Amino acid sequence: MRKPIGLFAVALAMAMVFTGCGSTARTEPAPEVVEEAPEEVEEEEVEEVVEEEEAPEVAPEGMYKSELTGEWISEEIKDQRPIAAMVDNEITALPHFGVNQADVVYEIMNSTKNGRITRLMCLVKDWGKIEQLGSIRSVRPTNILLAAEWNAVICHDGGPFYIDAYFANDYAAHFSGTFSRVNNGKSREFTEYILPGDLDKNFNNYANKPGYSREYNEYYPGEHYQFTTANKPIDYSEDETALIANEVRLPFEHNGSYLKYNEAEQVYEYYEYGSAHVDAGDNNKITTFKNVLLQYCTFHQYDENGYMIYNCIDSGKLGYYITNGRAIHITWRKTSDTDVTRYFDEAGNEIKLNIGKTYVSLIPDDNWGDLSIK
Repeated sequence: MRKPIGLFAVALAMAMVFTGCGSTARTEPAPEVVEEAPEEVEEEEVEEVVEEEEAPEVAPEGMYKSELTGEWISEEIKDQRPIAAMVDNEITALPHFGVNQADVVYEIMNSTKNGRITRLMCLVKDWGKIEQLGSIRSVRPTNILLAAEWNAVICHDGGPFYIDAYFANDYAAHFSGTFSRVNNGKSREFTEYILPGDLDKNFNNYANKPGYSREYNEYYPGEHYQFTTANKPIDYSEDETALIANEVRLPFEHNGSYLKYNEAEQVYEYYEYGSAHVDAGDNNKITTFKNVLLQYCTFHQYDENGYMIYNCIDSGKLGYYITNGRAIHITWRKTSDTDVTRYFDEAGNEIKLNIGKTYVSLIPDDNWGDLSIK
């Protein structure tokens, strides 16, 4: 059964769209407010509970906590900027290779045409270990703004002219159409993949433009998500305001993507086109995520061809954080092109994520009501 967005305990002030993209504003539907008179209860002495301080975590030798997943990874790549690979999500492009190696995966509407077809943007920190990733396709302006939050280098193959103004900014780094072709029996548009050596070649020779360093540069905004610790995971099972979230159906008609909770493994499995999404480069293992972040987001359509941009620079908009079979209401904020998107609970505190991989989707405002969490 569909969960309405109007269950917030208090009404949120609707902000005008703040975008830096020159797009028009849309009106967010006002959440339903349900108020009940408080019951009168007798006052009683409550014993103060003092929580024990959590012992600080000690990093294993030569390791540090990844800013993308919160997991321990090699300190040798601590300052290495991630890549953001644009992966075709049309059924003809399947099976995907390398998606399971991504630390964060964004699924975003690529066009208002074709049943609101989506594309994946895969962020990979340890890209030196990539054996095959793709297939690689074109990029959109929204992806440039989101990749900038991570100081990531976008890997793509072209795109509409609307991307030009964004790539003209010094913070934007990208490699376009410079990857390997794989003879997979498909038409050329589905044959480009990142293979070993491709990224080294690009970092050494591509464009000679300031900001193409392998390491974080002056536009790096700092750590992105806040993570809990391994011995104190986030658990909303006792939170009466949290929603049961065993299945999350996205409102993308073309591929019908949804996430299904695997209680035994405590992860969300990704499905599309009627079956589990598997990674052919990972022994056909199903793609899974520990965290799911969904954002209500307005958008501007550029033309009749369906090209569009999300108004992802905004504040006070609704969303959900989903983990371990439960969903909580959140709001989100992004204040500039390179600013990190922050997520807040109903009390206004920035949320922490569980350690592991994260799925993020920007849900079009006019399809928000079709989002199903049950």
